Amino acid sequence: MENKEKKNNLNFLKGITWLIIGLIFITFLTKFSEYERKINLIYSDFIKEVKRGNIEGVVTIKKGIIYGELKDGRKFFTYAGEDPELNKILIENNVSFKYEPGSWIGELIPYLAPALIFFFLFYLLIRQANLERNRVMSFAKSSPVFPNPKNKITFQDVAGCEEAKEELKEIIEFLKNPKKFQKLGGKIPKGVLLIGPPGTGKTLLAKAVAGEANVPFLSMSGSDFVEMFVGVGAARVRDLFRQAKKFSPCIVFIDEIDAVGRQRFAGLGGGHDEREQTLNQLLVEMDGFQTDEGIIVMAATNRPDVLDPALTRPGRFDRTVVVTLPDVKAREQILKVHTRNKPLDSSVDLSLIARATPGLSGADLANIVNEAALLAARKGKEKIDMSDFEEAKDKVLMGVERKSLYISEEEKRIIAYHEAGHTLVQKSLPEVYPVHKVTIIPRGQALGITHVLPDKDRFLESDTYYKNSLAALLAGRATEEIVFGKKFTGSENDLRIATEIAKKMVCEWGMSENLGPVSFRQHEAVFLGRDLVQQREFSEETSREIDREIRRILEEAENRAKEIIMKNRDKLDILANALLEKETLTSEEIDKILGIKKGDENGFEKDRKGNGTDN
Repeated sequence: MENKEKKNNLNFLKGITWLIIGLIFITFLTKFSEYERKINLIYSDFIKEVKRGNIEGVVTIKKGIIYGELKDGRKFFTYAGEDPELNKILIENNVSFKYEPGSWIGELIPYLAPALIFFFLFYLLIRQANLERNRVMSFAKSSPVFPNPKNKITFQDVAGCEEAKEELKEIIEFLKNPKKFQKLGGKIPKGVLLIGPPGTGKTLLAKAVAGEANVPFLSMSGSDFVEMFVGVGAARVRDLFRQAKKFSPCIVFIDEIDAVGRQRFAGLGGGHDEREQTLNQLLVEMDGFQTDEGIIVMAATNRPDVLDPALTRPGRFDRTVVVTLPDVKAREQILKVHTRNKPLDSSVDLSLIARATPGLSGADLANIVNEAALLAARKGKEKIDMSDFEEAKDKVLMGVERKSLYISEEEKRIIAYHEAGHTLVQKSLPEVYPVHKVTIIPRGQALGITHVLPDKDRFLESDTYYKNSLAALLAGRATEEIVFGKKFTGSENDLRIATEIAKKMVCEWGMSENLGPVSFRQHEAVFLGRDLVQQREFSEETSREIDREIRRILEEAENRAKEIIMKNRDKLDILANALLEKETLTSEEIDKILGIKKGDENGFEKDRKGNGTDN
């Protein structure tokens, strides 16, 4: 707001300056044009014209200068000086005349106008140079964002995250009544670090804390401190905390703090680079202000593993609040928040949508609600019904339908058998997630999708689950080999996901029978330079053993899938033909085709969003 006011004032001054210059220029032109239109008569010639009777109208005498018009229409002026005979001559020759008082200012303007214009232009150039200098120096100033007070966010706008909200209520209480804690010698945390997956509402929580406490909220992104000029980041950190002290008590929020808070001394070059200067200044500032100043620093990141230990120690970000993905109850509350201002049909069951969207973040759910509203509007509906939510959910989870993509009948048959193989094995094994829907309509980048969803939120999985899941993943490839005697490229994504799961089983989860309960997990965050000087965690022989074990697990899973498919070849054909006929089959239709009774369903989830296996 302050920068905007400065800009408006600057524009106003510029406008006034140019207006004055314009008026002077117009006056200057007017005066000179008056002189250009008049002829300059010699005084003696003027007397001759008077005596000849060649003067038209009334002549004007102003400060010794005579203005008039000849009978031929020419206007003139002449300098009479102090001629005592002038009046007598004019009267004798019947020339009407009048005296006017002269204005010395008006006479000086034509002579002073060039100088005035020059000085104004010079002033404008100097001012512009100062503005450019200030603009360069403004790189060192921070520009925190102040939220619109009309759109104040409170905890009522944040659904789920109950544990996180409970943890933050103490911060709000301190901002409202700091003496309550200070009289007992208690110190409020200087910094609160919000960590969690993307889209879980970390920034929204920080805004809600400021809204609940009714204090100023200074928000900046971690990347806002990074510039091409050396020392700018550190200067902006100093300026940010300088502004925060003016608004105390307040909340300083730094989003994506990992942009400037990454671990130091991790590169090949010198350790004192620009980013580290910024981090060092941030560490100093967080140590520098007192807890009784009422400044609380909040930050958000989804990469807490890369933050510098000095940043997360007690006395800086000494409180960590974990914002997790919402469970089924929280998902229903989030859906209620996002649909409270939207017209819903009576058929909409938000609890059913919540159960069908495990692993989705609050941002994903908001996207589903928005897509459902757009679909309903596109169809000309007055209200959003359940079919719109189903279509929106499929669009978000599986991708947009590509109905215009032409696929030959032979390729459709291959895709149908591929997805039928996934579905058959998925339905035949225990502990895997139930199949929600299978389709051979291309969606996103996949030519066909077997979409699976868990029937409830699950936080622990067994080795049986992963072994069966691998069999279901590789079932499409196994079906192609059994039915067509060939291997096709459609299994690329299945192989990639299956290999990742098998690698984690061996290296991270200790689910390998040959290697035993040992973790061979490698660093996820690569810091070039730091990792170069570290020794390998395991030998070359162990690395080869890991590769062999991953291959063994995958081959066993594929052989198991082939065995199930060959035993149920008749059901495979029925499923594939049904897919070729209807293109999409729901869970109930699949159970009816396979003769599965209610309560015996199984399924598999491809990833945390439940996207299923695709072709």
